[in-house]
Amino acid sequence: MGWDGWDRLRLGTGGMPGLNGRQRMPLRAVIDVGTNSVKVLLAEVESGVVMPLWETSEQTRLGRGFYETHRLQAEPVAATAAVVARFAGEARARGAIHVRVVATSAARDAVNRDELLDAIRVASGLPTEVISGDQEAEWGFRGVMTDPTHANRPILLMDVGGGSTEFIRGQRGQVTYRRSFKLGSVRLHEQFPPSDPPVAPELAALRGWLEDFLRREVAPGLTAAIAGGDAPERIVGVGGTTALLALMEARAERFDRGLVDQARFGRERLSALLEELWMEPLPLRRQRVGLPPERADVIVFGTAIYEAALRVLGIQELGVSTRGLRYAALLDQDAHE
Repeated sequence: MGWDGWDRLRLGTGGMPGLNGRQRMPLRAVIDVGTNSVKVLLAEVESGVVMPLWETSEQTRLGRGFYETHRLQAEPVAATAAVVARFAGEARARGAIHVRVVATSAARDAVNRDELLDAIRVASGLPTEVISGDQEAEWGFRGVMTDPTHANRPILLMDVGGGSTEFIRGQRGQVTYRRSFKLGSVRLHEQFPPSDPPVAPELAALRGWLEDFLRREVAPGLTAAIAGGDAPERIVGVGGTTALLALMEARAERFDRGLVDQARFGRERLSALLEELWMEPLPLRRQRVGLPPERADVIVFGTAIYEAALRVLGIQELGVSTRGLRYAALLDQDAHE
């Protein structure tokens, strides 16, 4: 199983106290099937509080070779189904009484999504919910808002995935803008395949394309939403790209939730880091501390999306949150049981 920065909260399942020292509540798990990787979160949920007990991920690159035909390929479908089954089994072994499977960008855009859903059902016995881009954005916001440090301030979230990017503007816990765009690290990797080592003109072309896309598709609606309230101090990034940037910056060999949640990147530092990563030959990039080798190719594209957003939207800083969609999926599951 490839390390993806998350397999660091391996707590046992027997005889552990619950929140506030009480006997632990029943455990629930959610498996998130994304375009680049499959992620799992096992947690105790009580009174709107999520306490993570175990989380990990594995890259299956479900979106590989997808964007020309919008057809999922047999090999990544099989790999994804196998990982879902393994994660579900391990979650149950750790005490999960319920396992939920949700799928995002590649699954919802695929002309053959039923092949993926059938493969997951056969491998794991579990149904898969394919959520809309709006649902993905809303859950991302709700997940981050479980962190009380964000409760009373204006916030702009970005969740950069393999196939889509969600922008969510909120204030005092209420969403004022949410939209999902067909913009992601795997999608861009296939659209702008770099040389090895990459060259500066390729990065300039990527930056130019991203700036045009964001100014045309994202900025008009988002700028109007921000104008209706207090301006956000920073973009808060959710998901693997920003977490791995934080771990790389700290040269951390193990996942540290506190370190990641406190990370900040000024616009100039993020631009410099993007240029360092882009110009580094892939074999060297794979050796970077804090960066799983299997993520070394797409990390530059996720970083480029965040860097372009800071530049186009005129925001000076990128923050990081380890919370997001999976937290909200567990809260939603808890509310309906």
